[in-house]
Amino acid sequence: MAAPDPDPSAPAPRPAAGPPALRASDADRERTAEILRTACGDGRLTALELDERLDTTYAAVTLDELAGLTTDLVPAGGRPVHPAQRPQAPGRVAVRDADDGTHWLVAIMGGTQRRGRWRLGRRCRAISIMGGAELDLSEVEFDAHEVHLDVISIMGGAEIRVPEHMNVRVSKFAFMGGHEVRIGADEPDPGGPVLHLHLVSVMGGAGVKRGPKRSGRDRRPPRPEVETPDPGRPHHGHGHLPPGH
Repeated sequence: MAAPDPDPSAPAPRPAAGPPALRASDADRERTAEILRTACGDGRLTALELDERLDTTYAAVTLDELAGLTTDLVPAGGRPVHPAQRPQAPGRVAVRDADDGTHWLVAIMGGTQRRGRWRLGRRCRAISIMGGAELDLSEVEFDAHEVHLDVISIMGGAEIRVPEHMNVRVSKFAFMGGHEVRIGADEPDPGGPVLHLHLVSVMGGAGVKRGPKRSGRDRRPPRPEVETPDPGRPHHGHGHLPPGH
């Protein structure tokens, strides 16, 4: 018995639905953003292209959307290189994609100090109340490409040292206090990691300088050379006359 002809008015069967697109996490977006920033630092993207792609990156919902932003930055058939696998540029701040760095530094009627090698979280708050903070970022590592450090001084003060190569963007507010910021160029390392430094002082202040802190010996002016008298030479001082006078 022959099969009946299909009814042309019947709706066409729907194709089988594929697996849903995987949604992107904040870490996925940050990895893609790091690849884009590195490409800009290498000259493969212009600053305008970087801004446009970063906007798209942080608005992306799925991994497929993120993948399309880096397909022209790697060889055909290749895979995007995770930024952590690339060698750091000489002198560039090290970035570790994590969130286990320092988040709080608090000093109340006392002081807090960080120096040497340490990790700075994505958002860190250093609060001094009738105390002080001394933060040396010369050997610091970041938890992300861009981190935020809030330095809040209430009837106290803070001293922050940043290395020569670190990109620093400063915002500040002071009430009955003040800030001294001497860092020269804001971004000496285009495309490199960025520290967003937010200074807030009430009856206090903060100072921000580039380069390592000099020791007291280094800051001391050189002593003038004093000529040592030669015992074999006559000394013509006050009250003495040379022979023949």
